[in-house]
Amino acid sequence: MTKAETTTADDFARAFARAWTAQDAKALADLMAEDGDLVSLTGRWAEGRKDIAATFAAEFAGTLARARLVTGRAKLRQLGPQIAVLHQRFVLSGLIDPQGADLGRVGVVLVATLIITPQGWRAAALQFCAAEG
Repeated sequence: MTKAETTTADDFARAFARAWTAQDAKALADLMAEDGDLVSLTGRWAEGRKDIAATFAAEFAGTLARARLVTGRAKLRQLGPQIAVLHQRFVLSGLIDPQGADLGRVGVVLVATLIITPQGWRAAALQFCAAEG
């Protein structure tokens, strides 16, 4: 499976984690629909693949430069043959403040509305945020 290949909706979280680990902003953006929307970990709202790639690249150059994801619980709800909603928990470590100090580990959740496209399953909308519990 290539970095952005998502032949089933279940593949999406694994492809996202692989691209994140590689800090590959383009591969992350390629997991989005062409006109997809992203709300990032830093709260930035990005629209379209170009803006999404720039958002991830900027985050990887700053606070998320050493960030690592550990995959946790997932829930996939198939809403129809061509649409699904994914909730994926991760533990995020390696966050750094502007002075380079480690900010510890935090729980985060990815929520994605997935649609089937000729390239496979892609996120029409994705929110990646801190979570408790």
